[in-house]
Amino acid sequence: MVQLGCGITGLVCAEQLTKNPRVDEVVLADARTDAAEAMAARVKSEKISLRKVEATRTPDLRKLLKGCDLVVSSLPWQLNMKVLEAAASSGANYVDFCLTIDRMEQYAPTVKMVSDAGITALTATGEDPGISDCMAKAGAALLDEATEARVMDGDSGSAEGYEFFSLWSPIDLLEETTVPAAVFRDGKLEFVPPLHEKEFYDFPAPVGRLPVYKTNHEETYLMPRFIKGLRNADFRIAIDDSWAAAARMIRKLGMHGLEPIDVKGVKVRPIDVVVATMPRPVDLIGKVKGWAAIVVEVYGLKGGKRTMVKQCVMMSHEKAHELCRSNATGYLVGSGGSAAAELLIEGEVKEKGFLVPEQLPAEKLLARLPKKGLEVRREIVAL
Repeated sequence: MVQLGCGITGLVCAEQLTKNPRVDEVVLADARTDAAEAMAARVKSEKISLRKVEATRTPDLRKLLKGCDLVVSSLPWQLNMKVLEAAASSGANYVDFCLTIDRMEQYAPTVKMVSDAGITALTATGEDPGISDCMAKAGAALLDEATEARVMDGDSGSAEGYEFFSLWSPIDLLEETTVPAAVFRDGKLEFVPPLHEKEFYDFPAPVGRLPVYKTNHEETYLMPRFIKGLRNADFRIAIDDSWAAAARMIRKLGMHGLEPIDVKGVKVRPIDVVVATMPRPVDLIGKVKGWAAIVVEVYGLKGGKRTMVKQCVMMSHEKAHELCRSNATGYLVGSGGSAAAELLIEGEVKEKGFLVPEQLPAEKLLARLPKKGLEVRREIVAL
């Protein structure tokens, strides 16, 4: 397998898959290899090798994937389509941790490309999306009729000496908090302004009560499409007041822009300038304290009574560092990705084609998480 993208999430996935007896070789590939070198030195496995590669160059990608059985992409979302195209042309199976909005709009052509290539491509298999979608599917299966699904992402993490940082891909979080948020209401997809509807949600202790906002996220698109009967669905993430204020100012200044602008004769994307001023998540390894949690609530009817199935997965940043030299966010995303990859590697997923988390055997994926140190808590409550 090739792990393409060796940041805070990809290296967790790669380390876990290195331990799988069905994996003979793990190639850690990235344009920057310092974090991969540190993992290789710590894990000390003969399976691991390193490759320096620029993922924006299609010929380099195809050369990297020659003879590859599986590529796991944990690159920023803008590059995933390029990797998937290279995987399809190389005959390599594919796993990623997110599904871009533009690829949702090009869903049918993507499905055809993957089917024509005869490969299996598992998309959006991280924490949220990924684990969250599987919890939603599993929760809906416990009800006679499911009508609503809500995903809550909470984090109490802090890093001494840093005020403005992200525990996962900074560019993805910046985009998520500066574009209109999708909400599925009464069977229709709607959009609200970015960071528009602030609420408070009581996450399980020790995370506690946090402000949450609706943001544009894959679950809002995928859950209604692939879980029968849902009329309402949304995703909410905990954003503290300082980040919310900064995101609003970045948006007002146009610094979230994805189109290059001319700066003294040099073409740069505004969002890349902002990201360049932020620490990389791997730079924060061992410095983050607190907890991360993902909660999924599915509402509907069971035995004629309105019922909620509530599921949660949590981890402390300190525990994630102990297990995998990561933070809890990176550990959850990477573990979701490795669990999905294991389903494919071990024959639990035999279908060819382009598959989202709701099309995977949800209970089997969730059952793999405790072996990775992640307890899935579940309760069924009559309302």
